[in-house]
Amino acid sequence: MAIQVPVITLDNAPAGEIELPEALFGAAPRADIMARVVHWQLAKRRAGTHKAKGMGEVSGTTKKPYRQKGTGNARQGSLRAPQYRKGGVVHGPVVRSHEYSLNKKVRRLGLISALSAKQAAGKLVVLDAAAAGEGAKTAALAAQLKKLGWTSALVVDATVDEGFARITRNIPKVQVMPTVGANVYDILNHDVLAVTRAGVEALSARLNGSDKESAE
Repeated sequence: MAIQVPVITLDNAPAGEIELPEALFGAAPRADIMARVVHWQLAKRRAGTHKAKGMGEVSGTTKKPYRQKGTGNARQGSLRAPQYRKGGVVHGPVVRSHEYSLNKKVRRLGLISALSAKQAAGKLVVLDAAAAGEGAKTAALAAQLKKLGWTSALVVDATVDEGFARITRNIPKVQVMPTVGANVYDILNHDVLAVTRAGVEALSARLNGSDKESAE
């Protein structure tokens, strides 16, 4: 079965209709699955460059502060110990990767849930095309998006038009990406999801397994 939806242009003019696969755009959204995928994505994006020096890494003398017995003080072995000023940090952060693996089926279900959630909320728009004509300016496109009522939008196309990507670069909360990079976090992070005709076909091919799964 398929879902029949209208197609519009960036000028908000009708441009026919298109059938969206119900299995991809009409599934019951799984909030738990989307949360898992978003957590996995953000974990991959973490730099993991945090670092604190331990007792064996801080600079300082290796000499014992004072003799073991007879001083009346607690025994000490090093001035680089954590209890001393400029001493090492106990169990501090180290440089590491926060990335972990997530089953491809879960990632696929998360993307389908995100697409279906936008369709169910009436926030999925199918564009005839997303391309910039010769001499296109950012201001003109911003005016078009304002007329459409888009304050936050993600535009997904099979292949991103360089000119269109250039003029959208300085429009706040508007992002353009190819279908191979479409991911749960960015879809949910924008109010409107706009997919071109070619983008719908590419998304269907990707989610039906004929295209390699992207990193996100």
